[in-house]
Amino acid sequence: MRRSIFGFLFVSILIVGCMGGELKMKYYEKRCSSVSVETTVRDIVWSKVAANPAMAAKLLRLHYHDCFVRGCDGSILLDPVQNSTTEKTAGPNRSVSGYDVIDEIKTALESDCPGIVSCADILALAARDAVSFQFQKEMWPVFTGRKDGAVSLASEVGVNLPSAGANFTTLVTQFGNKGLDIHDLVALSGAHTIGTSRCVLVARRLYNFTGVGDADPSLNVTYANELRKICPNPQIPTTTLEMDPNSSLSFDSDYYQALNQNKGLFVSDAALLTNPQSAQITQVLQNPSVFFARFARSMVQMGAIEVLTDDQGEVRTNCRVVNKQ
Repeated sequence: MRRSIFGFLFVSILIVGCMGGELKMKYYEKRCSSVSVETTVRDIVWSKVAANPAMAAKLLRLHYHDCFVRGCDGSILLDPVQNSTTEKTAGPNRSVSGYDVIDEIKTALESDCPGIVSCADILALAARDAVSFQFQKEMWPVFTGRKDGAVSLASEVGVNLPSAGANFTTLVTQFGNKGLDIHDLVALSGAHTIGTSRCVLVARRLYNFTGVGDADPSLNVTYANELRKICPNPQIPTTTLEMDPNSSLSFDSDYYQALNQNKGLFVSDAALLTNPQSAQITQVLQNPSVFFARFARSMVQMGAIEVLTDDQGEVRTNCRVVNKQ
């Protein structure tokens, strides 16, 4: 029975990815006959994650932050020019990193297959490969054929990108605006199984949740005390802490086990337990096999948000700047 369920989920992934006829598997196979685009991306990403396991979370986050603002168009990669502020300069993106890895991949592909592979596709492939290194196999299919956008505005980040302090209603609305449902919300929140954050994002939950010097009552008391030791008041801006306690370098379902013990780090994590349907999903996703399958499906869905194809965008020669007209 279990095998048939996951077989159905994988078929669902393929159907969702192909419905629009916009993104395709092996899009670059004939367009870059001299080199395998997927292999080039994988080899570089796997070497980076092998050297620095924390890189996996960074590249996954980079793709996520890109897709929720203007869709998966690589707009987060654009550097500010003159007096303009681009997405990467917005507050929520100032701690995003991994740009240098994308640059390295782009340089390699431009050498072997100039002007063909978009930065948006590199982001999607790199995110998949970053997570997949741990398992030494592809954890979800990546459909390609995205084009790069030419617009990047810092002002659009705050209203589109779900924040660590968002409640359930806000999260459902923001995900729904991107064509994602409650199952995608809970599954993609599982990305918090890897990576770290900073004390400033949890300080209010620990020290002043309702403005009277109190802690968030939904937070596990023992866990809250542990967090206060790591994040004393006032906070040290550079102090980091694991989003998934004692498991921040391993992509697994431990996030949901911790969450159901009221050990979700962010308000947005705890929010998943405030709705009966999403709370039930968090329990189901404690099973690693179910989580991997659901996460795979939702990553394909997220990777198709508002994509530009054909003549709707361009293929940047440098991911940090738009092409000169």
